[in-house]
Amino acid sequence: MRNAEIPYLADWYAISLRWIMIIGLTISLGLGSNLNLLMVGVLSVPIFWNGFVSALAIFNHRLNHHRIINLSIDVLFAAVLFYLSGGMSGGVWWVALLPIFTTTVYYEVRGALILTPTLSLIQIGMSYLISPRLLEPLPLAILLGVNFLLAGAVTAITLPLINHLRVTYQSQVTNRKDSERRAQRLERDRMRVLFSMIETFSSTLQYQKVLETALETGVAALGANSNETNQMVGAVMLFDDGKLEIKANRHIHSRDLKIRFPAEQGVLSETLKNGEYCLLNEPAKDPELCQMTSMDEQKVGLCLPLIRGMNAYGIMFFAHQRPDFFTQDRIEVLQMISNQAVIAIQNARLYQDLAIEKERIIQSQEEAQKKLARELHDGPTQSVAAIAMRLSIARKILERSPEEALEELVRIEDLARRTSHEIRHMLFTLRPLVLETEGLVPALNTMADKLRDLYQQNVVIEADSLVVDRLDSSCQTVVFYLVEEAVNNARKHADAGEIRVRIKYPANENCIAMLEIIDNGLGFDVQSILGSYDRRGSLGMVNLRERTDLVNGLLKIDSIPGKGTRIRVLIPLSEEAADRLHRGKN
Repeated sequence: MRNAEIPYLADWYAISLRWIMIIGLTISLGLGSNLNLLMVGVLSVPIFWNGFVSALAIFNHRLNHHRIINLSIDVLFAAVLFYLSGGMSGGVWWVALLPIFTTTVYYEVRGALILTPTLSLIQIGMSYLISPRLLEPLPLAILLGVNFLLAGAVTAITLPLINHLRVTYQSQVTNRKDSERRAQRLERDRMRVLFSMIETFSSTLQYQKVLETALETGVAALGANSNETNQMVGAVMLFDDGKLEIKANRHIHSRDLKIRFPAEQGVLSETLKNGEYCLLNEPAKDPELCQMTSMDEQKVGLCLPLIRGMNAYGIMFFAHQRPDFFTQDRIEVLQMISNQAVIAIQNARLYQDLAIEKERIIQSQEEAQKKLARELHDGPTQSVAAIAMRLSIARKILERSPEEALEELVRIEDLARRTSHEIRHMLFTLRPLVLETEGLVPALNTMADKLRDLYQQNVVIEADSLVVDRLDSSCQTVVFYLVEEAVNNARKHADAGEIRVRIKYPANENCIAMLEIIDNGLGFDVQSILGSYDRRGSLGMVNLRERTDLVNGLLKIDSIPGKGTRIRVLIPLSEEAADRLHRGKN
């Protein structure tokens, strides 16, 4: 059994003619009162057979050697019905028309020339069996004349129809092949555009180039002609300070490029909320897109979300003047492009963030070097210079009074030891080995002891071991430097009698660690200090904030002039806590 995508038109023509002949024969037998039970049984054979081949034709199926099978059944049926109806004297003597129709449809003129004499011989034999007198010249001449006349008439009528069917069938085949070639060419063009886009995305991390490539690829991959693409507008909108801004565009009016969309209502909000594409009619009526004069002539718009994981970067938007332009096939292509684009946008942003982080690290290193240079200049360098000067003085005193020189040497020895302690403390803060070997609490206690010995600064450490144990080693390192930065700031600027460091859980919370550095010093106006930080030489506050970010924490500074300062750093101990902490911040 064979099948085809295009209907077998010749089969349908033959089936239709067979149904007409069956109906005509049934009517003739009924009018001639010959429609008995036997005739009904004979007629049921072509009815059943034609119903079977009709069902095959509906599904574009046909039997192997179907022409021979159909013609054989029609000839057999015609011969039996001719015999049972009484031959030339019966009411359906013209039953030969059925196989003549079939052979003309399937085999055209040559079929009719072969079948008509053969069928005539069969009918002559049937007539002899019915009555030998029917073999007289006149009845035979009438039989042959009728058969050839019917064959000629059917051929004259059917042949033009068959030729028309053949032309129609070939036209359908040609159209189908042309459609397949167009579809294949369109698919090749799309794949070429998509591969070019992927190659561009893979070879560049330039933010603007990624956006423009995504937009132009979306237009090129739709397979539209130049007139259709010229009517199409597009934009890539990305979030900046909580609002969508047009970062790349196609055929958007220049006055529309400065519009910022809050994405709180309309199709923009719906697209970001559902994370799926949205089609809208009449974009100019959207509560946010109506601000754009570029939407006045557009009949349909398509919004595609640029979302990766939990990060919503923005929206790709296209609009067209033809209401039915965005078919399902085109929407699927644009979805694929938007999915690739959001990955490239994410990579470009990560690259930008990496570049910014690199600059920040360089600045931190430079600041650390400056800080070290200042501390060396203000501390050990001055002390060493003082030692050298006092040694010179001691030498002169020694010449005059050895007893006084001995006292001076003792003072020089104390200064040298103090300088040594200062240098050791600086080395300790640069790399606290005790932190690596014994942990955070011993390192903080060591730092407090050194500050007490060197600067007579009272530092009290209160650490909950249960909280400290939940901090990993990298987090403990960050906490140490947070404490070191805050304590040094308080020692230098607050004139505090006591600095208290606490590590504990906040009230009613066991998934967040809280670091507190509290002093009873001079205090300061927080807003005033933060507002002038770009003009200050010190980066103490910046260092605190950057180190807090390293542990995904939240920094809070409370201070009142004359009443001391309280610095709190909230450190999440799980991803859920981090999400809750920063949601609460917003």
